[in-house]
Amino acid sequence: MKGSARRDSIAGLWKGPLRSVLQRRTLFIQTAATPNPNSVKFLPGSVVMENEGTYDFPTPQAARASPLADKLFQIDGVVGVMFGPDFITVTKREDIEWNVLRPEIFSVIMDFYMSGQPLFMDASTGSADAPGLNEDTRILDADPEHVAMIKELIETRIRPAVAEDGGSVLYRGFEEATGTVLLELQGACSSCASSSVTLKNGVENMLRHYVPEVKAVREVKNAEREMMEAESNRMLHELERRFAQQHDATPAKR
Repeated sequence: MKGSARRDSIAGLWKGPLRSVLQRRTLFIQTAATPNPNSVKFLPGSVVMENEGTYDFPTPQAARASPLADKLFQIDGVVGVMFGPDFITVTKREDIEWNVLRPEIFSVIMDFYMSGQPLFMDASTGSADAPGLNEDTRILDADPEHVAMIKELIETRIRPAVAEDGGSVLYRGFEEATGTVLLELQGACSSCASSSVTLKNGVENMLRHYVPEVKAVREVKNAEREMMEAESNRMLHELERRFAQQHDATPAKR
């Protein structure tokens, strides 16, 4: 066999299913626990969000902006997705076990990275369109010095620390009259039982230490997530009511 023919023959081996198998083997997804038992960080071993950014998808509607987030939300039991610099935080319902969800999540992430699709899509054109990152902490000319300091601390100290736990925090304003910083928690932090402790003992103490104008920190909810939680609670109460009615209507055995 001539040299060129042999090279063509060898190259042809990479055109079949073997290439797909090898590509899947090179993507080794790891997981990391978070303080929230219903949230897990999935680490694909490559960059997820460029420029150290984060992006939260609190609802299936919001997830339509990303092919990956959209696919993850299609898994029964997934109620939240957040992208970090090198991780994907997935939040589940309490009644679903991780050993059921993990294989499906692994498969979706693996298939996405093999597909070559962009992380974000422009709904109107179908083209890649990454959103603006960390606009909440962009320092404006009109910002007073203490607000600029608050934003800088969130961007450089607080947000990276919260990301270690699979979450993020957004600056939502400062109430001058009360000295209260308004923050929105995302990812693993958004539904974590210890989030109030994190805000009080971690974030509030740091901001008060460096910025005397800060007196307190208060969490504000994402409007979409708040509506979804309210609807979920309404449905749960309705199911409980129906169950109670059926129980009362069942004749007692003699």
